[in-house]
Amino acid sequence: MAEFDYDLIIIGSGPSGRAAAIQAGKLKRRVLVIDRKDRLGGVSVHTGTIPSKTLRETVLNLSGWRERSFYGRSYRVKDEIHAEDLKARLHMTLDHEVDVLEHQFNRNHVDTLNGRAKFVGPNEVEVATEAGETTRLTAAKFLIATGTKTYRPDYVPFNGKTVVDGDHFLEMEEIPRSLVVIGAGVIGVEYATMFSALDVRVTLIEPRDSFLDFIDRTLIHEFTHQIRENGVDLRLGSPVEKIEDAGTHVEVSLENGRHVRGEMLLFAAGRMGATDALNLNAIGLETDHRGRIEVNRKTYQTAVPHIYATGDVIGHPSLASTSLQQGRVAACHALETPTLPESPWYPYGIYSVPEMSTCGMSEEELKERGIPYEVGVGRFRETSRGHIMGLEHGMLKMLLSLKTRRVLGVQIVGEGATELIHIGQAVMNLKGTVDYFVQNTFNYPTLAEAYKVAGLDAFNRMPIPEEFKVKRAPKAKDKKAET
Repeated sequence: MAEFDYDLIIIGSGPSGRAAAIQAGKLKRRVLVIDRKDRLGGVSVHTGTIPSKTLRETVLNLSGWRERSFYGRSYRVKDEIHAEDLKARLHMTLDHEVDVLEHQFNRNHVDTLNGRAKFVGPNEVEVATEAGETTRLTAAKFLIATGTKTYRPDYVPFNGKTVVDGDHFLEMEEIPRSLVVIGAGVIGVEYATMFSALDVRVTLIEPRDSFLDFIDRTLIHEFTHQIRENGVDLRLGSPVEKIEDAGTHVEVSLENGRHVRGEMLLFAAGRMGATDALNLNAIGLETDHRGRIEVNRKTYQTAVPHIYATGDVIGHPSLASTSLQQGRVAACHALETPTLPESPWYPYGIYSVPEMSTCGMSEEELKERGIPYEVGVGRFRETSRGHIMGLEHGMLKMLLSLKTRRVLGVQIVGEGATELIHIGQAVMNLKGTVDYFVQNTFNYPTLAEAYKVAGLDAFNRMPIPEEFKVKRAPKAKDKKAET
């Protein structure tokens, strides 16, 4: 590898690029991270994961959302909430994230370069900086971790103020009184429910008849009921015919003849792989119609063996959490270092209001596979902690194999869902059974007790294991008959 400038060049500093760089640094290899932005972190830190989750926490705190079950729907911590109130916490969080990332890179001797990279050969990239300078660098291995960009169709009149995409939504100058969100994917659902918590009138439009199809339908039914109760006007099966920027408002015409008006429109119907500027033709790589790169899911190698790709740019599951793992595994494989593989079950978290999180199989998937199963349900209102917190909603659903008693899936909707899911994830990855939840003690009072409630709910309806069946001595009459 001495003939090259670096052992590994990583394009992109999002979660997967970050993890790969730190791993390579810890292996004492020469590693360079190239990012087009002047601040590290990628979409995840600057416009995606961290900003949206910070916004959620700010909204719930300032609006007093968590206390309204006790003090009424009119309760607020701050009467007048402005856009600057939402941005203040956001800027502090982003500055901290970037500072931590820069420190991690410095500590692990990771070189960085700001500029746009494109391939000019199998082992060479050209980097153009904002100052107009270009430089060429070589490496033995490459990792593409450029993430995604928003899908911006021609029929949407984006103007950066009243008609925006997910990357520019948080740049708003003031909080709108009414908001139209097109696309009930993860991003659309998260922002729609957050602003509903601010008492903004929200209309969520989804062209298909269903949404978030990878989530268990029981959870979606519960979630749909809650967000409608919270004021979200959810319109499914409503394809958009026309979007008009009318100046004072945005007008959306639907194919069914209905019209929706709002002060602001967020278009959140999909993302594209950020690969168009990489000049992948120079290395013989192709992308799909969404700009995503196909890889070997065990090693994250592309069709060109010395070039790897990780994170959102390779498509599903497009999670910051899985991207971190992918970056670590890819770096180890590229640098020929054995490492632990990724665990088979990973959690999926949706930071909506209320939260949703799942791990493992859904009930629909079990039916499709023909796996005999039992269901256990624990509702947050059945726990003392739920009463203390004033939770009127929230549930945990557990799916269990009737044959092996193993946990096959856990789905949670409600406060703290994205934290609680890790208990179920650990049990699943360690091949645990429903018996774990019955015999183990949980802190009291906690929401985690919902696992105990759900476990007992299923345990009481499942066949009794042979070792737990009561062995009764035969009656005297039976003994006489035997003789």
